Amino acid sequence: MDKITILWADDEIDLLKPHILFLQEKGYHVLSTQSGDDALEILETNRVDIVFLDENMPGLSGLETLEVIKTNDPTLPVIMITKSEEEHIMEDAIGSKISDYLIKPVNPNQILLSIKKNLNTNRLVSEKSSSKYQQEFRQIGMMLNDRLDAEEWTELYKKLVYWELELDQSKETGMDEILQMQKSEANNQFGKYVEQNYFDWLAHPEDAPVMSQNVFKNYVIPEIKKGDASVFFILIDNLRMDQWKTLKPFISEHFWVDKEETYYSILPTTTQYARNAIFSGMMPSEIAKRFPDKWSNDDEDGGKNLEEQFFIEDQLKRNQLNIKFSYNKVLNLSYGNKVLSDVPGMFNNPLNVIVYNFVDMLSHARTDTQIIKEIAADESAYRSVVKSWFEHSPLISTLKEIAARGGKLVITTDHGSIRVKEPIKIVGDKEVNTNLRYKQGKTLSYNAKEVFEVKNPETAHLPKVNVSQAFVFAKGDSFFAYPNNYNHYVKYYKDTFQHGGISLEEMLLPIVVLSAKK
Repeated sequence: MDKITILWADDEIDLLKPHILFLQEKGYHVLSTQSGDDALEILETNRVDIVFLDENMPGLSGLETLEVIKTNDPTLPVIMITKSEEEHIMEDAIGSKISDYLIKPVNPNQILLSIKKNLNTNRLVSEKSSSKYQQEFRQIGMMLNDRLDAEEWTELYKKLVYWELELDQSKETGMDEILQMQKSEANNQFGKYVEQNYFDWLAHPEDAPVMSQNVFKNYVIPEIKKGDASVFFILIDNLRMDQWKTLKPFISEHFWVDKEETYYSILPTTTQYARNAIFSGMMPSEIAKRFPDKWSNDDEDGGKNLEEQFFIEDQLKRNQLNIKFSYNKVLNLSYGNKVLSDVPGMFNNPLNVIVYNFVDMLSHARTDTQIIKEIAADESAYRSVVKSWFEHSPLISTLKEIAARGGKLVITTDHGSIRVKEPIKIVGDKEVNTNLRYKQGKTLSYNAKEVFEVKNPETAHLPKVNVSQAFVFAKGDSFFAYPNNYNHYVKYYKDTFQHGGISLEEMLLPIVVLSAKK
């Protein structure tokens, strides 16, 4: 490996020879000069890894030299060294994107630490992350052998998401592959857990984790009743836990996080079922029974989420809240900008509900569009695309406007998605729905060991269209495929992000309550 080359520019460079000898003994190659002009000439003809720059030099000053260096190469680390502790000099240097700031007199260990911090950070962080995950790997493995409850499954999933993001930053591909194997094993165990407990949760809700039908009642209504600020309930369709963690730093610049919790989506983990349950505060079978004209089954034409505003109003009234509220569903950029412009007027309402559909649309586009498949090729890239969208979307501007006016914010989603890999053969008639993660119909044929069966939809609080109707759900990273044209179908859908079934990614969802930083 080539030696690291340091350029040190200081008008008192002769007095720094002991420091330079120390660095040379440590294996570094040091170029030295007494002026900013000479430093710029050296940079034109030499490959330099890091620059130490005296702030107070005759001729071209340190700050002026710094400006030219950053114009020519914004990524080159520059360490500013000065005798002065005046605040405005520090602010000018930091504003010019220095990598570190040292006050004279400096000692050799300070110099060495600054070099390691700025040149070896990625390697050291990567090594540390890998080492720590290796220790955590054993602990997570032991947890998977225990009989976990709903809360413990949430904690385990949070650990997996944490390490996924940590290893993503460290670019440690070997450890990442091990983590993906551990996630797969966790999903296998989680599928069994849900299969064993789902019916009991619905039969005994007092012993169940918070689920879709209780989200509004548990998190939104209490904030409305406080009455100290206008409440904005923002639901980002199909937002997974890892994606929320990626967006959180941007939102935390403007809001305090009062609560950051997790709830369980109902089955199927789709917009039609889960989001209607959130806004109505009821399970799908109850919605269909009470409002038959407002519920559409899978085999019926038309949109499946056209009555959300009605459901919100009904749920508010059932909770003795006869209040004004606004409801907006953002499906494109122009409507997102309209919602942004309407935010000031929304503060006249105790409640404002905004649904954002971009992440769900991205998921479907990734399945159907080759270029999106390539841009969002894997989990990390998928997160990156969501992050990029959020940074430049009307949504982040809307959140800033809400924060500036002192609004209260509740953010959640209706379901997540999982990258599917393993096909499961299933046979059904032409009336069977098209979703790849769950099927419902009256003549389904499948291997019962590979799915979660709901032979009687009423036990899962799902609408029952006919006597022989059943639901089946894919678990882990599997997806349903028909025997006809099987190979083509599998090739087309493998490695796409789907939802509707049972997995940690689809069912364990973030719910966050935030207050504006005034």
